[in-house]
Amino acid sequence: MSKFERYLTLWVALCIVVGVTLGHMLPGFFRAVGAAEIAKVNLPVAALIWLMIVPMLIRIDFAALGKVKEHWRGITVTLFVNWAVKPFTMAALAGFFIGYLFRGYLPASQIDSYIAGLIILAAAPCTAMVFVWSNLTDGEPHFTLSQVALNDLIMVFAFAPIVGLLLGLSAISVPWETLVLSVGLYIAIPVVLAQLLRRRALAAGGLASLNRLLARLQPVSLVALLATLVLLFGFQGQ
Repeated sequence: MSKFERYLTLWVALCIVVGVTLGHMLPGFFRAVGAAEIAKVNLPVAALIWLMIVPMLIRIDFAALGKVKEHWRGITVTLFVNWAVKPFTMAALAGFFIGYLFRGYLPASQIDSYIAGLIILAAAPCTAMVFVWSNLTDGEPHFTLSQVALNDLIMVFAFAPIVGLLLGLSAISVPWETLVLSVGLYIAIPVVLAQLLRRRALAAGGLASLNRLLARLQPVSLVALLATLVLLFGFQGQ
């Protein structure tokens, strides 16, 4: 881990401050960037997220799916928690804390939006953080690869239906156009792009070439993460 990465918490905090400050100083700029969207999916943020997650996705070897049977107990637990427990538990917790316990502290017009946001967050397993925690705990790499690959594959097909179901149960209108577009922009396209880059690198020089590519992209991923934070907090600066 580089010295810059070791202080990532500090850079994140600074980006939050910078984003809020710029949001106050340049509201017109952030309104213009925020208006660049299709079906309420912001395109500049989507581009930054691509830059942030593609290096992580390049690490995924979908051939590792063949090793799932070697780790079937762990995979079963992971899939059960990710798709049968977590989204529904978060929907219940969101309804209790946002819809009931803290309702009086929040703008009444935004209660449903807060609940919807928590449901959407809970329905998507985090690919990047799985790799981070696996590296920090010296996890078994093939198990990590196989579970990430399988979860990403399931997410392409299961994310929109599960979110649609839970938003429907929460009496929130289901933005199907936004959901489907989000799956395409944030999951399907980055996965395909990453796999094409992975195959090209492997064909050019094997694992050594792939590692060189990842080393070049890693700083880009971190910069994109920090830029995304500045934009998101700039949008909400007011």
